[in-house]
Amino acid sequence: MSHPDGRLSMDLDPVERPAQDECGVFGVWAPGEEVSKLTYFGLYALQHRGQESAGIALSDGERIVVYKDMGLVSQVFNEATLESLKGHLAIGHCRYSTTGSPVWENAQPTFYTAREGGLALGHNGNLINTPELAAMLPGDRLGATTDTEVLTNLLAQNGGRTTEEAALDLLPKVQGAFSLVFMDEDTLYAARDPQGIRPFVLGRLGGGWAVASETAALDIVGATFVREIEPGEMLTIDERGVRSMRFAAAEPKGCLFEYVYLARPDTTIAGRNVNSTRVEVGRRLADEHPADADLVIPVPESGTPAAVGYARGSGIPFAQGLVKNSYVGRTFIQPSQTLRELGIRLKLNPLRDVIEGKRLVVVDDSIVRGNTQRALVRMLREAGAAEVHVRISSPPVMWPCYYGVDFASKAELIAGNLSTEEIRASIGADSLGFIGLDELVAATDVAKDRLCRACFDGVYPIEVDEASRGKYLLEKACGAPKAGSPA
Repeated sequence: MSHPDGRLSMDLDPVERPAQDECGVFGVWAPGEEVSKLTYFGLYALQHRGQESAGIALSDGERIVVYKDMGLVSQVFNEATLESLKGHLAIGHCRYSTTGSPVWENAQPTFYTAREGGLALGHNGNLINTPELAAMLPGDRLGATTDTEVLTNLLAQNGGRTTEEAALDLLPKVQGAFSLVFMDEDTLYAARDPQGIRPFVLGRLGGGWAVASETAALDIVGATFVREIEPGEMLTIDERGVRSMRFAAAEPKGCLFEYVYLARPDTTIAGRNVNSTRVEVGRRLADEHPADADLVIPVPESGTPAAVGYARGSGIPFAQGLVKNSYVGRTFIQPSQTLRELGIRLKLNPLRDVIEGKRLVVVDDSIVRGNTQRALVRMLREAGAAEVHVRISSPPVMWPCYYGVDFASKAELIAGNLSTEEIRASIGADSLGFIGLDELVAATDVAKDRLCRACFDGVYPIEVDEASRGKYLLEKACGAPKAGSPA
């Protein structure tokens, strides 16, 4: 898979899509600052977490204004739009759909007006008891078909309570992964699920505060990292400062796949830099699966840190054998079948002078369906590679994710159906090696029992009723037509 700083997100058939990300959230309370631009740049830093839609909700203390649309952050907002959004408080969201179709109605932040005022909300994660929560709503209150919409409705219908009181009543009833930013006219709120599955951090910004999905977003707006928002914690931020409330006991189960692929390499999770973790994974991968080869090359960008580590651990020279087109963004244009078969060339092209006649170790972050690696191996052989040894810096992905990553069903996951040798034969590699789960965990410096490893070992930290799950469950429930296949 190609990753954060240059992922390709083509609208290919579902079987050809790699694992997608979830969402990015950002919030800022900073009187006297241009909070619309701070939020824009915060979302820009989180663009890798969601490329379908983007939005900002902003308050001047009297009313909330929401601006959102389909597309990348840089496509949705321009200078004039941001200049028109005035206020001291804002939240932002960039989306990849894990519940509900990728349509404008499902773009975030979501917004509802109640008798007591307005409420806007952005969500990173995925809930597993959405039908039960939706059943708590009186009548037909949904204008969209996402778990985020359900949460916003329930919070907005606060029965005369403050937003804080309504949230502390609702959050203990919510199950699944959620990092939430929400706001009324005066106050910024942030809440993280009791397992802390998705990353979420707090930063100091001059005389104000910021919250974000990743520390990299704090860096880009000049905020100083303060701490992680704790699992089961809600923060309230206003002119009185930051107040912490606990709505559930912490049961930490941070997502292991964040270290593999989802997070930016310049982000820090649980005190550990993601890039350093990936380099260490590569070093361990070289010990576990050595190869007799001439060069180690990465699949850019996500395979690069692990390839550096593999080269260091093995003593095999590192080289850039693939060129990534940094300017390939999201496209909604369906390619012809011929172009579909050549689609990988849009993002990666081999350097023939580097790889011709060489025995290669090709390092990538994961194999989901196998289509990308199959095309890549074929492309390298056509460019003259003598041997292609594929090394993967994660264990085989064998189970779907229900907590905010749009992994395929188990039937579509190649490792859920084939052995390592069968996968090797399927992608056409000379050899194939995956990092072991224990080695990956050791590289994170986080205890195994504090990590969600479900996509690798099938042990789900929150029990899931698969019969009630599904990306389009709310659309099915209310008979709404779903959009075409999302990217």
